[in-house]
Amino acid sequence: MSSIWTDFAGRGVKETFINAGGLRTRMIEAGSGRPLVMLHGTGGHAETYARNIGPLSEHFHVMSLDMAGHGYTDRPDVTYTLDVFADHVIAVLDAIGQEKAFLEGESLGGGVACWTALKYPDRVQALVLNTGLLARPDGPGLKQLDDLEARTRRLSQDFSRDVVRRRLEWLVLDPAQVTDELVDIRYKIYSQPGMVDHLVNLTCTVLDQNRGQVGDVDYYAHSLSALKCPVLLIWTDHNPGKSLAAVQHAIDAIPQKEFHLIKNAAHWAQWEKPDEVNALMTDFLTRIPQ
Repeated sequence: MSSIWTDFAGRGVKETFINAGGLRTRMIEAGSGRPLVMLHGTGGHAETYARNIGPLSEHFHVMSLDMAGHGYTDRPDVTYTLDVFADHVIAVLDAIGQEKAFLEGESLGGGVACWTALKYPDRVQALVLNTGLLARPDGPGLKQLDDLEARTRRLSQDFSRDVVRRRLEWLVLDPAQVTDELVDIRYKIYSQPGMVDHLVNLTCTVLDQNRGQVGDVDYYAHSLSALKCPVLLIWTDHNPGKSLAAVQHAIDAIPQKEFHLIKNAAHWAQWEKPDEVNALMTDFLTRIPQ
């Protein structure tokens, strides 16, 4: 299995830090052309897209972010609502001088991408939603939230490479997809002073938003029928977060959409089936008029 470096080598991939709305923001970027901003899931980081950045950079200016409070981006002392994440995405576009961008989001990133497109419709040209969108979880989905919260809380109780690995294995169908390199990268990120406790609190806030228990805004009360841009939906047949049946009503509400089911994958389709995902994204986004 190739390493992240061999996926990056020869493609001009670089790590960049920018000031986005006052937050020192880290991204891994490559390529030129229309901007494609990629948003990871809860507790994730830019390397989520290590197998996608290079191939997609042949067609787009790819920017895989460490979202607010994640990775090596600043961690403001705020309640991490979808508004906080969406406002940060727009601040990134402002910082790089781009009026519009394509947004791709995985898991939490999918919800952030949806909310950004609903809140700032003139700034989003198209969406790619990868096992994540704004849809209230059903009964089994709520149980999965409880499982993920338990896995996350174990980080503060017993922070080790093995615990990091177990949490990463939740994302994939085949545990062998979780490489030692990926574990080392996430372990180093989580080893920053105060990072584990911060991510536990952030993740529990995100999970509580899924349960409808944070703040005055019910993000799931906003219909995706209001989305004004084209949407590519990528779901999997073994998604542990929300099953296809649980989100079908939300998918049906989206006016302009294409849907693809990735087989033999769990929550990280872009990592487990990168060639398929890269091809789907390239075909869809290159058909969007400038």
